[in-house]
Amino acid sequence: MFLLLFEKEGIPLDKEQLFQRAHSMIMSSTKQPKQMILSTVKIADLFGVQASDIDKGLKELVQEGRLKQIKLENPPYHNVYCLPQ
Repeated sequence: MFLLLFEKEGIPLDKEQLFQRAHSMIMSSTKQPKQMILSTVKIADLFGVQASDIDKGLKELVQEGRLKQIKLENPPYHNVYCLPQ
């Protein structure tokens, strides 16, 4: 298991917990194919960590191939995340 520890006030968050949260958010999407704009600020608030830590963790999950990231080319230019096929 790969662990990426984020710490704020001594509360560790591993990358697997982040992946499980992102996975459940994507699967709850009503869009087809399943996709979601993940708010790093909201996720950070849920876990009690910095948004930059969540962003770093999401980037690592994308690099590992566990998540797929698509950048919108038109406003609002969000990053859309989906599960790889």
